Amino acid sequence: MFNKIKEFTGSLFFHRRFYLIWAALTLLIFLGYWQALFFVTGKYLFMIFILLTVFDFIYLFLGGQLRARRILPEKLSNGDENIIKIDLKSTYTLPLSLKIIDELPVQFQKRDFELHLTMQPQETRLQKYSLRPVKRGVYEFGFLNIFLYSPLKLAGLRRRYDTGKQVKVYPSFVQMRKYELMAFSTKVKFGIKKIRRLGHTMEFEQIKVYNKGDDYRTINWKATAKHQKLMVNQYQDEKSQNIYSLIDMGRTMALPFDAMTLLDYAINATLSFSNIAIKKKDKAGLLTFEKEIKTFLKPDANRGHLQSIFESLYAQQTGFFETDYERLYRYIRQHIPTRSLLMLYTNFEHINALKRQLPYLKKIAKKHLLVVIIFKNTELAELINQPPADAKQLYHKIVAEDFDWQKQKMVKELRLHNIHTVLTPPKHLTGAVINKYLHLKARGLI
Repeated sequence: MFNKIKEFTGSLFFHRRFYLIWAALTLLIFLGYWQALFFVTGKYLFMIFILLTVFDFIYLFLGGQLRARRILPEKLSNGDENIIKIDLKSTYTLPLSLKIIDELPVQFQKRDFELHLTMQPQETRLQKYSLRPVKRGVYEFGFLNIFLYSPLKLAGLRRRYDTGKQVKVYPSFVQMRKYELMAFSTKVKFGIKKIRRLGHTMEFEQIKVYNKGDDYRTINWKATAKHQKLMVNQYQDEKSQNIYSLIDMGRTMALPFDAMTLLDYAINATLSFSNIAIKKKDKAGLLTFEKEIKTFLKPDANRGHLQSIFESLYAQQTGFFETDYERLYRYIRQHIPTRSLLMLYTNFEHINALKRQLPYLKKIAKKHLLVVIIFKNTELAELINQPPADAKQLYHKIVAEDFDWQKQKMVKELRLHNIHTVLTPPKHLTGAVINKYLHLKARGLI
């Protein structure tokens, strides 16, 4: 009983409407010193007001119950909108106004998060809201606080549900599924290009009807004469190629774009790309490096291997050191003996930074098919396209144009040494990487 009384007194409070009416009636009674009618009217209104407030208190506490629980997914997807659900059920006989304050993890830095809604009598509702995490790691939710108000809104009742719960934020598995559907769809969709295969292995698979885009050199004239329609030979793609994602963990990859670091964009792209490669029957591996080698996973084509890549990517963190490309070259020479496709995610801000590492990249490219993936600064593009209003803005525009030119020069320098490149804005990284992989596969280079 004592606990019940303590809960009653501790969770009930006055609504701001109560204080406004209290102030108005107090003023009315005060005016009664000069006019008796004001005093009598104010006294009776004040008594009615107190009775309504007491009724509001009793109704909120004894008139029914509000059941609520937060429904969290098993894991959250980094960089994507994740749906959080709140299951609500009211047993009150009158409508309720609710203010929901969910204690979000500190990583979101949302101190003013509120939901406002009205619950009808005996209503059950599933309320949803979305969160977009931008860092991997463990996120801890606090209490789910709900403030209840009756139609009178003189008093309020606070209820607390769901003590602290933890959920992990993993690399973007939502993006992985989306690009998987795009890559294997028969229709052309935004983000993934349908690339006509230009070469093939000599492993014959079947004869099929010619479709627009097929290589005319594969026309089977005997089958064409027999069936009275154009027929072509179809060859099986070369499979089980070793494909590695090399992720630079150095300080330049810690630069943020749209609240996410370049490292997290690279990790999300690696997960989606590795999934596509395994689906294409190639073997996907992983290597992360900084001043030393952080992680190395040998390539494998088993579906269970994708989970190993998934967990390894979740744990990657930068140490903000300079990247040692000489160590990377020596490690690749020792641990990757066969020719492989190497997708290198890195970031060079200046052409001189690239030239310092170019000797090691050239050595790697002699034995492997190397693709260097660098990032385009979209904020600079906006600055370049904006007409300058004064001398200061003109100076900023010239500097931005120089940085953009540096990126273009890097691409030319790499291609000059037969190193494939991908220059892309961070938000388009995954689609650009998968398209490059499909393009190389269509040309028969891997």
